[in-house]
Amino acid sequence: MCDGPVRGQAVRGGCVLERCERCGHLVRDLDRCPADHRDLAYGGEPTLDRIRLDLTYRELVRDGVPERVLEVGFGAGTMLRRFLDDGAQVAGVDPDQLQVGVDEVVRAKGDLRTGGIEEATDLPGEQDLVYGIHVLEHVVDPHAALRSSFDLLRPGGRASFLTPAGDSTGLTRYGAAWWMLEDPTHIRFFTADSLARAARAAGFVDVEVRRLLLDSLSVDAASLARAVRPGERPQGVLGSRPVLAAAVASLPFVLGQRLVSPRSRPTLQLLARRP
Repeated sequence: MCDGPVRGQAVRGGCVLERCERCGHLVRDLDRCPADHRDLAYGGEPTLDRIRLDLTYRELVRDGVPERVLEVGFGAGTMLRRFLDDGAQVAGVDPDQLQVGVDEVVRAKGDLRTGGIEEATDLPGEQDLVYGIHVLEHVVDPHAALRSSFDLLRPGGRASFLTPAGDSTGLTRYGAAWWMLEDPTHIRFFTADSLARAARAAGFVDVEVRRLLLDSLSVDAASLARAVRPGERPQGVLGSRPVLAAAVASLPFVLGQRLVSPRSRPTLQLLARRP
């Protein structure tokens, strides 16, 4: 992100990540830091995902519903459907990584394209809002992804991206068992510093990076389960009902910890504006 010196950083459990010594950005080579027990890009839990999307949507429309929105990595189109139902014109780009069916109303009324944001062409511009929910950790060229997002905005338009926090205490605490490493398509992890640097390099102003209190609430339970009982889980650790029960039971402790120690929060949110 900043052209600083990079060296391998070993984490507990035998995993090695490439870490920038200046901004802390982490890049992952699956040969040195394998995903181990999950075969798919999606390893979440539908109910938890609905809660996450609801909280994220409320944040995105806090100042009103934008007229034109574009989602980077729209998946099944669930979030775009909410914008569409509230009167927005919707567009999106997605490489079809999750291979899920797209909402039929979104497919019919939205301007949807297949591909990665960093290489897609002829996307609809003059957007009021461009956003992505846990997508930047998947892209090969995040600079290109952010520049493309910048170009799609109207002057004064906003961008919002959620991504795992590579500088959270979870990576230190759980090492290779950290749940964010279970996804084999997570190839990079931003720090607050590297995310802000990347946004400014793309031309954004009013750059703010937040650590989210309520995103990815199951990370600690999932990570602990991976650490205590490693094993083959092709569908992911959250496919286990006991792990989900543990995640729910541990919520008071997790929230208390995150309130006391913001660095324990596993998700960063980038907020920025095109001048």
